[in-house]
Amino acid sequence: MANDMTPNPFQPPAPPGSLRETGIDRDLIQGLLLKLGYVSSQFSTEVASQKLHLPIPLLAEMLEEMRRDTLVEVLGSSGPLGYRFTLSQKGRDRAVRALEVSGYLGPAPVSLEAYTHSVVSQANSRPVVAPQQVAQSLSNLTLTDEARMLAGLTVTGNRSLFVHGPAGNGKTALCLCLRNALTSSVWIPHCFAVENQVVRVHDPQIHESQPAPAGGPVDPRWIPIRPPLVVAGGELRLQDLDLTFSPTLRFYEAPIQVKANGGVLLIDDFGRQQVQPAQMLNRWIIPMEYHIDYLTFQTGQKICVPVRQLLLFATNLEPRDVTDPAFLRRMGYRLNLKSPTPRQYSTIFQNYAERLGVSVPAGLIDSLLSRYASEHRELRCSDSRDLIERVRDLCRFQAIPFELTPKHLDLAWTGFFGSDD
Repeated sequence: MANDMTPNPFQPPAPPGSLRETGIDRDLIQGLLLKLGYVSSQFSTEVASQKLHLPIPLLAEMLEEMRRDTLVEVLGSSGPLGYRFTLSQKGRDRAVRALEVSGYLGPAPVSLEAYTHSVVSQANSRPVVAPQQVAQSLSNLTLTDEARMLAGLTVTGNRSLFVHGPAGNGKTALCLCLRNALTSSVWIPHCFAVENQVVRVHDPQIHESQPAPAGGPVDPRWIPIRPPLVVAGGELRLQDLDLTFSPTLRFYEAPIQVKANGGVLLIDDFGRQQVQPAQMLNRWIIPMEYHIDYLTFQTGQKICVPVRQLLLFATNLEPRDVTDPAFLRRMGYRLNLKSPTPRQYSTIFQNYAERLGVSVPAGLIDSLLSRYASEHRELRCSDSRDLIERVRDLCRFQAIPFELTPKHLDLAWTGFFGSDD
């Protein structure tokens, strides 16, 4: 799916032809150039352009101003349009002060206004997700017609989804698969700036870069990615939903709800976070109601950012124990994934075995279902995978062919569920 992205109707801006068109302060760009010179004995106009993702003519103009202000010294020519520079002592002193404000050095940021416009525009112009795209994304799951319908409505309506039910019945798997229904690439900036504070948005661990579509030149501060998937579980804390300042790097990291814009944000194991469910619920009221969020800098300054993604919650706890009416009223859809019927369990078992290339002897699944009944054990969708995988572990350990036999399955059962003896 990652290589089958369709073009995004949103068009990022062309490369800026002037400082005004960058949308950010002159001092911020000058600070980046000073920091580049501080960490390098010398640098060229071309290197600065590659590092800051800004056009050479724009940087050449700025560097000429810095030369007149005796912040840099020219060492010689580096090509038809560029020169080699080094910082003067005055420039080095100014660079130290710039590093004290922000340690960020990389692609130049865009403005918060430009970032907000891009998120909202892309959300409003995203191609409608066809039912067949949803069906294909869920094709490996055995679901009821109701579950497929609600999952499809969540994606096509771009609404939130609250999935609950017993553990091991595919809540997380369903949520993760919905990401595959989003086939339009997303444009994001490397970072955005508010005055002289930089907030990094692009995260290589989350964002998968895509080839730039054919067309005219694009501002290199923007990059196309696959719709992101961000998963947070029981480790999620309230502070993880706000700007994170690194004392070492001296710049801010965007929170997960910003990094997930244009994609999917899954809050898994909801209710098992390190804070009370009511506190977590209250934190999500504004983003769910108005599709915005308020983030705070260390100085106390607040900014408003867009929150536009598929927001999914999954829990195996009772909804009444982790939610309240105000939260559920703002939820787009609710889905109860119940334990599978014997017929569904048989289908899941057979499909997983086929996926691994191993046959299922006649009567094996019926015998397995009888054991569930005799031990008063509830069926779970994930048990099929877990038992078959443990049979494969056993065969690998004994260096024998991978086969699903009653003896192998009995050992897998004992090893997975334990023994009452």
